[in-house]
Parts: sequence; C-alpha cells; structure tokens
Amino acid sequence: MIQIIPAIDIIGGQCVRLSQGDYARKTVYTRSPVDMARLYAGAGVKRLHLVDLDGAKAGAPRNLSTLREIASLDLIPEIEWGGGIKTGADLREVFDAGASHAVIGSVAVREPRLMEQWLSEFGGHRIVLGADLRDGKVAVSGWLEDSDLSIDDILNRFIPFGLREAIVTDISKDGMLSGPSTDLYLHLAETYPSVTFTVSGGISSMEDIRRLDELRLPRVIVGKAIYENRISLSEISQYAR
Repeated sequence: MIQIIPAIDIIGGQCVRLSQGDYARKTVYTRSPVDMARLYAGAGVKRLHLVDLDGAKAGAPRNLSTLREIASLDLIPEIEWGGGIKTGADLREVFDAGASHAVIGSVAVREPRLMEQWLSEFGGHRIVLGADLRDGKVAVSGWLEDSDLSIDDILNRFIPFGLREAIVTDISKDGMLSGPSTDLYLHLAETYPSVTFTVSGGISSMEDIRRLDELRLPRVIVGKAIYENRISLSEISQYAR
C-alpha cells in the first residue's frame, strides 16, 4: 500500500503553501506546524515532509526551532527536512535538530562532489535527493533558478554513490490540485528500480492517491489537498494504519 507523507511548508514559523513555487502566491494557514504534526501523528502518519521555504530562499536553514519542537514530540518516527542545506554544518544541524532524513536539492546540482561525500558518509537511507522539475530541467534555490540538468543526469550521477531515495516534484503541478504527473513517475520507477521515488505535486483527492497505489508507486507527498479539505485525516488514517 502506498505511503502518504503529509507536507508542512514553513515560512516564518507558519504553515504555508505556494502555487507553482511562487513566493508571491502564498497562502498562510491558521494551524501551526506543530499543531499539524500532532494531527498527522493522531492519524497514524509515520513520515512527515517538512520544507523550510525561508531556508531555501536564504541558502541556510531558518526554521530549525520548529523542527526541534516537532521532533521533541516523539510522535512521528521519520521526519524528512529540506530547504537551505548547503554545508556540512547545515546538514549536521538538521540531523541534530531531529530530522531522520535530509532532502538535498541545490547542492546536488551545484556541488555534486559534496553530495557524493554526504551519500558516502551518511548513506542513502538518510540523504534524499530532492529534484524539482520545471520544463524537464531541475530548478534550485527554492525553485527560483533553473539549471541545465535533467532528472536523468542527476540520478545517473548519484546512484553509484548509494542514492536510494528521491522526491521528484513537477513544479507546474505543485499547489495546483490538478493531479500528478503519473507518466513521469512510472518512467522513473521503471528506469531506476534501485531508487524509491516519492510522487510530489498536484495531488487533489484520494482518487489520485488510489490511482498511484494501483500503479504500485510507493510514496506520495500531500499538502494543499489536506489544507483545502479535499483529503481528510480519516482518509489518511485508513492508509497509514
């Protein structure tokens, strides 16, 4: 059964969602990240996806106090954290604050040797590739800049160094509630069987998730559809348990 991973995107300690990665198209939600984490834990969620959008923009983690508070609840076994991890010191801070997994995006594009080093040092069970795609190319710096690299370029570089997990987001779908890019994930799963891919972007309903489950895709991140009450905690609980 597919694993549902709720996303909490953070700006200034608040839960937010962006549309297509645009910081100017931001929706702020009333519940705090910690309150949301408690709700997800109550629904049986075993893995949480936290994104430090301030950190992604600034190039260094900015909301680690929120990570510490959520981790200190000791309610959710796995917390993956992304946003602003650029140095070894940043990475250790994130792990020390309680993250079980670090999602690495910009470094994988700009400093691939550092990414290789981290994979060798911490292992593919803790270092997760975060690849955000716009028009087939990987975007970096909180989706503010585009690179010339494709997802295949990135995967082929890091799989030999132990890469085992990747979160691939279609930016055109993110926050739009228009359904996921299913063909993309099926292609990736078939082409790179040693990597566990997480679907990210576009989930609008449980029907989307059931379809992904039927296709035997292993994981999916859900964000806006929960905040907009298109997917309920009780529905998530049915899968989580």
